[in-house]
Amino acid sequence: RYQPGDELVESTVGKELGVSRTPVREAIRQLELEGLVDLIPNKGTIVNGISAKDVRDIYSIRSKLEGLCAGWAAKYRTEKELEQLEETVYLSKYHAQKEHYEQVFELDSRFHEILYEASHSKILAHTLSDFHQYVQKARKLSITSRVRSKKSNEEHEMILEAVRAGDEKRAEELATQHILNTISNLEQWGIEKALTPENKK
Repeated sequence: RYQPGDELVESTVGKELGVSRTPVREAIRQLELEGLVDLIPNKGTIVNGISAKDVRDIYSIRSKLEGLCAGWAAKYRTEKELEQLEETVYLSKYHAQKEHYEQVFELDSRFHEILYEASHSKILAHTLSDFHQYVQKARKLSITSRVRSKKSNEEHEMILEAVRAGDEKRAEELATQHILNTISNLEQWGIEKALTPENKK
């Protein structure tokens, strides 16, 4: 709900969330460390948000890290994690055919979360999870287009096959390209549009 330029007031946010000011203060400090807000003397906490350049930067970095993650998943994944990936791909295809795009979006997130877990690197999983959240709105715009959701499912299926085969190099290449394809699709839509508040479109 908060947009770039908005002020975050600890007491107001606390009332909205039904919590005391202490956890709000801690959350704001974390947001400052992540560059999402600025603490300006005599003015307060101002929201920076995510810019179009931030989205491009995140996807560029993600393309490298997601590739690394998929390669490690091909090497270290368990049978349970493989089964979870298979189930997610199957359900994604089903919901995409039914044009249930909210479910497709959720399953897209789930596919990547399982890959992060399957890499068996908590550092990499944590970093990628943060990036995933930062561009949530842009991701949703991309995945809810009929053409892109179908293509994304096909790309997930190819990544799955490489992970199943234990082909680290192939999994890495496919996952890297998958993220590059996503940002390319977003560029066609217009990243600025994806970041525009709903009531200002």
